[in-house]
Amino acid sequence: MAPPDLKDPVQRAAYARELHGVARGVRLAGLWLAASGALVLVARRFQWPDIPLWLAAGMVGLGAMLMITGIAARTRYHALRMRD
Repeated sequence: MAPPDLKDPVQRAAYARELHGVARGVRLAGLWLAASGALVLVARRFQWPDIPLWLAAGMVGLGAMLMITGIAARTRYHALRMRD
């Protein structure tokens, strides 16, 4: 695939939409998992102290790793796409 012409506004907008969809599910899953882990941490602090700390911290950690994986995949896609 040839790299897009980023000087052309139409092609730049099309490439931005294309890049937005790369690893979107992985990035959103990581965001939701990290946010739900943070909510579990808050719930553990105020209402449910029986929830193990490792569970909540693990959720936040896995969510962060998924977000980093999605960002890395998107960056790699961009680098490969812009290569001649």
